This record gives sequence, C-alpha cells and structure tokens, in this order.
Amino acid sequence: MKESVFYMIVYAWIAIAIFIFPAVIRFVAPYGRHTNRKWGAMIDNRAGWMLMELPSLLVFSGFYLFGSGTRPAITWIFFGMWVFHYINRTFVFPLRLRTKGKKMPLAIMFMAIGFNFMNGFINGYYLGTLATQAQYPISYLADPRFIGGMFVSVLGIFINWQSDSILIHLRKPGETGYLIPRKGFFRFVSCPNHFGEIVEWTGFAIMTWCSPALAFAVWTLVNLMPRALHHHKWYKETFRDYPPERKALLPFIL
Repeated sequence: MKESVFYMIVYAWIAIAIFIFPAVIRFVAPYGRHTNRKWGAMIDNRAGWMLMELPSLLVFSGFYLFGSGTRPAITWIFFGMWVFHYINRTFVFPLRLRTKGKKMPLAIMFMAIGFNFMNGFINGYYLGTLATQAQYPISYLADPRFIGGMFVSVLGIFINWQSDSILIHLRKPGETGYLIPRKGFFRFVSCPNHFGEIVEWTGFAIMTWCSPALAFAVWTLVNLMPRALHHHKWYKETFRDYPPERKALLPFIL
C-alpha cells in the first residue's frame, strides 16, 4: 500500500468520527443496562465481548509482526502495551464478569468488530511497516512525549482496571439489580472506567506521536463520551440519592 493512501485512510477515519459524533451523542447503545431486543438476534454478553474485542488483538498483532518495516526496538514497547490491554479486554475482563444469562445484540457485536478491526489495522500497519528508526531511536526513551505519554497511559490503565474491579465486585454473590458504586474514582464521575480508557489511549497517542494512534484516541472519546453521559442520566433517574456533585465523565467538569 502506498504511504499516501494509508494516511488518506487514517485521516478519513478521523473525519468520520468527528462527523458522526453529533448523532452518536444522541444514540443510546443497546447493551449492558440499556439492552433491548429491538435490535434483533442476541448473543451471550461474555461470548459477544470476546468476539468483538478479539480483532483488535489479532489484526494489530498480525500487521505488526508480519509488516515489511524495520520495527524499531521502541515500537516493541508500543506492541506490548497494546497486546497487554487487549489480552485483558478480550479474555480476562469478560471471564471476570458476574453477568450470567445477560445478552447483547449481535448487531452491536458486529459493529464493534468493524471498529476494532479498523483501529487494529491502522496502528499495526503503521508500527509494523511505516515506523522508522529515525522516528523512534533508542534516545526516544528520554523524549518528553514518550515519558509523558507512558505516564498518562499507565494512569489510564490503573483507573480503568480499578473501576472495572469495583463494578464487578459491587454486588454480593446472589444479588441482582444495580447499585451505586462509591469507591475509587466513582467518587468523582459516574463512568471512571470509560474515563480511564480515554486517558489510556490519549497517553498512547502522545507516546507514539502518530496519526493512527491519534485516530484511535479520537474514536475512543467519540464512543465512550456518549455512553458515559447516558449512564450518568440513567443513574440520576434511577436513584433518588445519587450523589449530585458527581459528574458523568470528566472530574469536576462534565
């Protein structure tokens, strides 16, 4: 593939995210607490989660490992962080869920597969084929972009994982229904798990300093900000004692 064509794809992908955002902000994704059967056939939510996250792991790894580029040593750190995240998201996280019997629409699963395939492709292809030693020399380890991006990304991972763990253990064995989470970053926002993931991929974009990672960060925001706003609204409508000072996604702001 010509480099110019690749970058056209990446910039078009970013433009699509920006263009659809006004529509997505009004769209309540029908899975999790918002699940409904109007979207047709359903699949077990654990199986659906694994299937929709798997392309990010496989596609990214395939394009990186079998790319025709030089794969500078620094890019193996980026590779490791991506794989680390998606092994957790694809296998560990869904197996930890206490959601026996819950389902998600197949349509949502297939849309997520397309989304994850695209992000895995542009980032894997870039790092495996186009990234150069001149761009990522060993000295890049001391670059403020690498150090700052790594810090931001790790902070996002911590927030995301801690928040997921709080949600998973919110109910006691045998309990059903929804409760108000009150620990960790839930003291500040309704969806710190989404906030953490946005922070993580923003850090990854800073650390790699490339347009494919920027595209993924933009898409992560476009996908998760609306979901956080809808969750926040649901919490406030469902629980009369919901903390009024708590924001939806960004502490003290939104």
